[in-house]
Amino acid sequence: MQEQIHSIGKVLIIAGIAFVVIGILLMQFDKIPLIGKLPGDILVRKKNFTVYFPLATSIIISIVLSLIFYLINRFRS
Repeated sequence: MQEQIHSIGKVLIIAGIAFVVIGILLMQFDKIPLIGKLPGDILVRKKNFTVYFPLATSIIISIVLSLIFYLINRFRS
C-alpha cells in the first residue's frame, strides 16, 4: 500500500513538471518558426469569428513525440 502511494506521488510530480514545460512552450509558441503556419493548417476567417485548426502541425508534433517515446522505451529495456 505504501509503495502504491509512493508511485502515485512520483506520477503527480512528473505530470506537474510536464504541465509546466507545456505551459512554457505555449507561451513561446509565437516565437517558434513555422509551427502553426504549415501548409495543411486550416484557418477560416469570417466577419465575426476565426477558426484555426493546426492539422499539419498536429501531425508533425505527433510523429516527433511518438518517435521520442519509442526511443525512450527501446533504450529503457
